[in-house]
Amino acid sequence: MTNHNTYESPLATRNASAAMQAIWSPQRKFSTWRRLWHALALSEHELGLPISKEQVDQLAEHLDDIDFENAAGYEKKLRHDVMAHVHALGDVAPDARPIIHLGATSQFVNCNTELLLIRDALQLVAGKLATTIVALGRFAQQYRELPTLGFTHFQPAQPTTVGKRATLWAQDLAIALEEVEHRIDMLRFRGVKGTTGTQASFLALFDGDHAKVEKLDKLVTEKMGWDVNKRFAVTGQTYPRLLDGLVASTLASVAAGCMKFATDIRLLANRKEMEEPFEKNQIGSSAMAYKRNPMRCERICGLSRFVIGQTQIPFTMASEQWMERTLDDSSTRRLTLPEPFLALDGVLDLMINVTNGMVVYEKTVENNLASELPFMATENILMAAVQQNGADRQEVHEIIRKHSQDAAQQVKAEGKPNDLLQRIRDEEAFKGIDLDAVLDPSQFVGRAPQQVDEFVAAVVDPIASKYADQLTYTPQLKV
Repeated sequence: MTNHNTYESPLATRNASAAMQAIWSPQRKFSTWRRLWHALALSEHELGLPISKEQVDQLAEHLDDIDFENAAGYEKKLRHDVMAHVHALGDVAPDARPIIHLGATSQFVNCNTELLLIRDALQLVAGKLATTIVALGRFAQQYRELPTLGFTHFQPAQPTTVGKRATLWAQDLAIALEEVEHRIDMLRFRGVKGTTGTQASFLALFDGDHAKVEKLDKLVTEKMGWDVNKRFAVTGQTYPRLLDGLVASTLASVAAGCMKFATDIRLLANRKEMEEPFEKNQIGSSAMAYKRNPMRCERICGLSRFVIGQTQIPFTMASEQWMERTLDDSSTRRLTLPEPFLALDGVLDLMINVTNGMVVYEKTVENNLASELPFMATENILMAAVQQNGADRQEVHEIIRKHSQDAAQQVKAEGKPNDLLQRIRDEEAFKGIDLDAVLDPSQFVGRAPQQVDEFVAAVVDPIASKYADQLTYTPQLKV
């Protein structure tokens, strides 16, 4: 039952999925420690150290049955979490007790476990990010031809299409996915490096046999399911803490793309052109019952802001590590490693939910564009007057300029409709010109529909193929 007198992180209770929480859970952490101890003992046995098969097998029998209360008792007494779990494992594997952690330092289990968790968490991020990109690709195709008002400086600009705008959101996320994939690819395993990274303790165990020490490093790496060719060549006591900053930056790049998308949806919701999914019994405001607030996109923005803000601490921490290692990183990293992942996981679940249920109000999109289109069509109208009626280009330009300014003033100062088109119809210079044809919105979107097709084929389809087995995921939002 929930203890309502104890603080619980909203990252867990309101945002992160069960899968991401499991990756960063105590069970995963400490069971991975035990797997590392088993891999180390087995490898040392295979290389001829006096470790029996029975001892190794006994460790294998107790990889997951962790007595957390017992371990906590040891830690309270010993003031050392790794040694506490060494003793707790020794209690259930008494024959193996003498050889648990043989030759290793605490960072053998800490660093290697963290690298494994980071890899698993990044892979989960990649799958959810791909799912979002594919959903945006489908949406882009659906609305590839629907003209909509474009914006620069959040001022009306040349039209685009609803689908083309969606490809911009998807492209940001595709760039971020490349960054996630790169980060996964460049991860290195710490392996068996010893107290200060010199492997001195293992060299002593193997009576100065350098080849066996190197073989031990490779065997443990392989047994933990890591590519033996992707190990750090050298370390101090820990893997390079600079990596934590790079991982945080990777997560921030995803968050930035998500925040851009969610911000645009919030702005478009204000214009009544698009909305995020809104459930039947959902309440938008406790006071204003009519409201349909973009609460999910607001949460995306808020959580993304948190993720982006977490980039400074890991880089500062890495820059302040003294010589081979200092322990002031430990308490910080208990927060800065899991929490950006938990927050971003919540963001991506929201992104999948929103991108699969976006609502487009096509008539409003059409009306909003129509109110501004006469201003944007003036160049086409000018050219038609010159080509069809033989009008003087400079004179026509002045006529249009004056009417445009007057119409704009009427719209802004008096709140009246844009009557530029009617003003132009009344001018002799434009007689006989089919202004309705000139004002066809599809004539102003350039290659936007074709760009959607090309983007989906070049970017979205390969992602959909690569992550096909993960695209059926449906998030279960907590709130």
